[in-house]
Amino acid sequence: MADVVVLGQVGRDLVVRTRSLPEAGGSTTAEDLRELLGGKGANQAVALAQLGVPVALVGVVGDDGPGRQVRDQAAADGIDVSCVVVRPDAGTALLLDLVEDGGRRRLVEHVPPEVLLTPGDVAAAAGELRSCQVLLAQLQQPGDAIRAALGLVPDTAFVVSDGAPADEATRAAVIARAAVVRADAVEAGRLAGRPLAGVDEAREAAAELLTAGPRLVALSVGEAGDLVVWRAGPTLGAASRDPEVDPRWADGEVLVPHLGPPPMDPTGAGDAYAAVLTASLLGGAGPEEAAWAASAAAAVTVAHAGGRPQLDAGALGEVIRRHRAA
Repeated sequence: MADVVVLGQVGRDLVVRTRSLPEAGGSTTAEDLRELLGGKGANQAVALAQLGVPVALVGVVGDDGPGRQVRDQAAADGIDVSCVVVRPDAGTALLLDLVEDGGRRRLVEHVPPEVLLTPGDVAAAAGELRSCQVLLAQLQQPGDAIRAALGLVPDTAFVVSDGAPADEATRAAVIARAAVVRADAVEAGRLAGRPLAGVDEAREAAAELLTAGPRLVALSVGEAGDLVVWRAGPTLGAASRDPEVDPRWADGEVLVPHLGPPPMDPTGAGDAYAAVLTASLLGGAGPEEAAWAASAAAAVTVAHAGGRPQLDAGALGEVIRRHRAA
């Protein structure tokens, strides 16, 4: 059985990278085309597998060639795909992106409703969910499927939520059960029920969320970086059976700036961040250590085109040492 179950989207990611031709009056030409296993859930599962964390993926692909291909690729990446549903008569999610001059523009995002999770899909994964140590839930999936998964996770496991659900019932269920809440700037506003501008407003929203249940809240605050706020208690993860308050988990916060040079392609940063935050906490890291590791993972991921992570512990450690020393 896997230590971490990732619940989220699985799809086919086509990435077209271009380069400018100044001698041709600023026109561009395609430099390469890459076809990758993609989708937020798949990207997170890949990152966890690259760091040696046993991981299972709960998602849906279509019963078509691309669906079989991405499912096989996930298995080759070391992910347990026994709970990836192959939906008859459905097409696999397709993401087509153009990467140009350090930015990404989505040209096509086709996610057939048939490849979104249902409560029945989640019930079929009950064995994995009931035995996991962590559920990492991508909240862009339907609310009834998310709530079904929350109901199957054992009390001994902790839940990491990524994003913001579309409905209030799911938001309330997630906040009540999640130990860790991760959201980008737009999602953080949806969780808070109001737009957030700047670090101070994000800090206020994080405090409200912590009061409602979670132990740690990690919110993107735009150019300022990522604000991570936590409240006192025992260690999460490997040492969670110790009821004593961990000194590293005394009430606190850290604002980690964006690490590394300007991104080649910002897509995938949030997925790598959520995955490495999860892996670090599962391994018994303190909240500040986990926050730096997650930001390092985002920096490594945006240094190449495509959202697929390329992580190893040594590279993450080097990024952290370089920037913390500075």
